[in-house]
Amino acid sequence: MDSNSPDIARLHGAFRGLRDSLSAEIVGQAPLVEGLLIALLADGHLLVEGAPGLAKTSAIRALAARLDADFARLQFTPDLLPADLTGTEVWRPQDGRFEFQPGPVFHSLLLADEINRAPAKVQSALLEAMGERQVTIGRHTYPLPALFLVMATQNPIEQEGTFPLPEAQLDRFLMYLRIGYPDAGVESEILRLARERARGGATGDSAPARMPLEDVFAARRAVLDLHLAPQLERYLVELVLASRDAARYDAALARRIAWGASPRGSIALERCARARAWLAGRDFVTPEDVRAVAPDVLRHRVLPSYEATAEGWDGDRLVAELLARVPLP
Repeated sequence: MDSNSPDIARLHGAFRGLRDSLSAEIVGQAPLVEGLLIALLADGHLLVEGAPGLAKTSAIRALAARLDADFARLQFTPDLLPADLTGTEVWRPQDGRFEFQPGPVFHSLLLADEINRAPAKVQSALLEAMGERQVTIGRHTYPLPALFLVMATQNPIEQEGTFPLPEAQLDRFLMYLRIGYPDAGVESEILRLARERARGGATGDSAPARMPLEDVFAARRAVLDLHLAPQLERYLVELVLASRDAARYDAALARRIAWGASPRGSIALERCARARAWLAGRDFVTPEDVRAVAPDVLRHRVLPSYEATAEGWDGDRLVAELLARVPLP
């Protein structure tokens, strides 16, 4: 599709309007808003970590209100069962048969709140849904909606009663965002908006226009049409390869990395860099696009060794070291 076509210009305008509308409602969380839009365009799932009260739930609700798609929220708890997520077959004696009652996972947008509080069986059920875009109940397999985006949250505090996510499931998340507290100016703006809402005042459109899903799918195709220079693709691949064999750059860094990113990491890095470039209105990807999304794409895919963890290293620091050592194209 021609990047200068009227349809592409219309799609760019629609997504700019969507970003502006979300930013006006979700104040002070620009990285979260951008991450949601990148995940939407790159057809992936999002894991968000942040303290309570940082608008994580509000952000996905606000996005759902602006898309022609349904939304469900599921609070994950230690006593949650797989059927609470996927649904179950209910016996209908009047018909003499079982009837499948779909669960929350069959919505286009799913908020998995405090995902690390759910036990392994629930994690396994969600893993199939995220990876295969389907759910298997008994002998039957049910497809999920064409638009299916999971935004999972986890709390960095109160680790009692939590179940660490398996590395295989972490790898299913396109991006892993970490969000922090707003500054003083943003906090004052949040107070002002909260007062207006408490008074029943308008804080924007009470019923925002909903973007048709056809526009989302068209934008995804346009993202894949962006130009990615061969030397930039080599740089992107080299970043991922360096996470598996950092000894070519620094032997000490290599000892600090237990596992590097999988090929799924390469795919995610390319998709997210393309989506970021498209959101910026460009028809080509730049090295800055790759470097800007690399921490969110790789922090959960580059795992520190035991020694590195004991020294206080984490995925963020490892990715920062890789970005510093792999030369730009």
